[in-house]
Amino acid sequence: MSENLSNNAIIYATLALNSEIALQKEYLDSSDVPEDERENEEEILDDLEQAFMEFVDLYKSRCKADKELPSIEELLNSQL
Repeated sequence: MSENLSNNAIIYATLALNSEIALQKEYLDSSDVPEDERENEEEILDDLEQAFMEFVDLYKSRCKADKELPSIEELLNSQL
């Protein structure tokens, strides 16, 4: 699958997941989460974080092959 994804697709997916993680953490830190849904929402956060790490690993391997790509640190600290 990774060979079929463009660098831009990996970049956008990584950034989107990073944003979703921040939103999910903010939601979990709020008082808006019903107690009976908290465990499910925490599992969603775990899944988002796992997917993010997989895309980070994929991106890092692309960076090794394409030296023109920004580092993962630069990518996550940039604003598109």
